[in-house]
Formats: sequence, structure tokens, C-alpha cells
Amino acid sequence: MTAAPPPGAWQRLCKNPVALASMALLALVIAFALFGPLFFPQETDPATNAPMHWCKKLYASDYPHATSRDQFVPPNSTHPFGTDNNGRDAFARVLEGARISLIVGLAGALISLVIGTSYGLVSGYAGGRIDGVMMRLVEILYSIPRLIIIILATAAFDHSFKDWLNASGHTVLVGYSKIIILILALGLIEWLTMARIVRGQVLALKNLQFVAAARALGQSHAKIIVRHLLPNLTGIVVIYLTLTIPAVILDESFLSFLGLGIQAPQASWGSLLADGAQVINPVRSFWWLLLFPAAVMSVTLLALNFLGDALRDALDPRARR
Repeated sequence: MTAAPPPGAWQRLCKNPVALASMALLALVIAFALFGPLFFPQETDPATNAPMHWCKKLYASDYPHATSRDQFVPPNSTHPFGTDNNGRDAFARVLEGARISLIVGLAGALISLVIGTSYGLVSGYAGGRIDGVMMRLVEILYSIPRLIIIILATAAFDHSFKDWLNASGHTVLVGYSKIIILILALGLIEWLTMARIVRGQVLALKNLQFVAAARALGQSHAKIIVRHLLPNLTGIVVIYLTLTIPAVILDESFLSFLGLGIQAPQASWGSLLADGAQVINPVRSFWWLLLFPAAVMSVTLLALNFLGDALRDALDPRARR
């Protein structure tokens, strides 16, 4: 009787209850962020004065920004998360914040992933003096406070970027210019750790026999990097991606909390926390405006970190034995 083959990474991941719970929580948050507007009250399309089509409602709903006289209403059946000082539905605001924060986190992490992986591959494979110069550049960038870079980038390029969008005819994106700049700035500073991790892995892999065999067969350096080294880095890259997303979300939330990130009327988790902190006082505490954004954000970040740990265990080569 032959022995059963060792389980693959996906099977090991599915046997981890923490990983399953994390994936379920993330799927729930993403589903509400994407399809939550469908549960908003019926809205009218300003262009046709008819009920808004569900497809347009997903991305053009104005309900999170709609004010009313119901100010500081506690959570109830009509407003599950209560209302804020302008009478806006806090549940709709949290869903909009989830959508923006997750988009910023995922897009910024993907940009840092591409830059960091490419930089680390080239540095580790080249070695010698080229590797030394490239790593010294990384250390110099590490010494610069990253939040200062983001603040300077948003302050310096926001106005000119809006002018370029207007001149090029992309007027729809003008309202999202700060979000785009924030994504690019976060992606351009979060790649340093990834570059060092990938470079260390490449230094260990490039001296193995399969790389020597590829060189003996006359394969080009680019082909060796893409076809032989990069596939062996998939595990570490995926793991670090799940850990970079919460780091980018935290940076964006911190900037928005200080008023330097997402601007009203748009909302992110950081700006919602800032709004909630302003109405917590000794006289009367509107606790729901701080509790619900903080709870949703904390659950999402915990799920991402737990999923990263579970992926590390599932992709560990020693677990295949």
C-alpha cells in the first residue's frame, strides 16, 4: 500500500480554523463594502428623476452623504449604527469607509509588491557592487520618516494633479485625486521591507543547482529570474502581501484621523474615527460614532494578520513532510 501524498497548501489552510474564520470575516466585510449600497433606501437618479438603477447605486449612491434632522440618534432598527451630527446614517458611512480603506490598502499594497519584488530580485541576483549600492539606497530611504513623505506628496501634487485631470478630460476623477495620490504615495514607500525579504531569498536560491543548470543551458538572466527564481518566491510574496495591506490601511487611517488623508464628504475608517473622537466628551458621549468604525476596522485588521500567519504556516515547506 502506498502512502497518501502530503496535503497541499490549500488543504492545510482549510484545516486551520483561525484561517477559515479570518477568511469568512474578510469575505463578509468585503461583501458589505461592495454590495451594501443595495440595502440603502430607494434613491432618485438626478439625471432622470427616476429610481436609481441598482448597478448605478453600487458606486454612485449619495445616501452616506445625505443629511437629515435626525442628529445623534442612537442605534435603532432604522439606523443600525445610529446617526452623526449631520443626521447621516453611520452604517452607510462605515460601509463607505470600508470601501475606501480597503481600496487604498489593496492598491497601495499591490504597488509596493510589484516595486519591492522587482527591486529585490534584481539586487539579489546581480550581487556584488550593484547589490551593495541598491541596498544602501534602501537604507537611506528607511531613514526618512515615511509619513512626512506622504504629507508632502499630498500637499505638493494634489492641486497640479487636479488641474491635469481637468485638462485631460477626466473630470470624474477630480473628486478622487487625493485618494489616488494617497495610494501612489503609500505604495511607493511600503516596498522597502519587501525588497529586503526578496533579496535575501534570492541570495539563497541563486546558488542552488537548478539555477546553475539553467545557466549551463544558456538561458538569459531575465529568463532565469522570471521562470526559475520568481515562482519560488510566490509563498513569501503572498504572505507579505496579506501583512502589507493592514499596514497601508493603518497609515491611511492615521493620516485621515489627522485630517491629512481622505477629505469630507468622503469617508474612510480614519476620518470616521476622527469624527467620533470629537463627540466624546464628559457631558454626553455619542459612543456609537466611535465604537462601530473602530470595531469594523479592528476586526478587518486582525483577520488580515491572522490570515497572514496561517498562510505562512500553510506555505512552509517543512509542513509538507
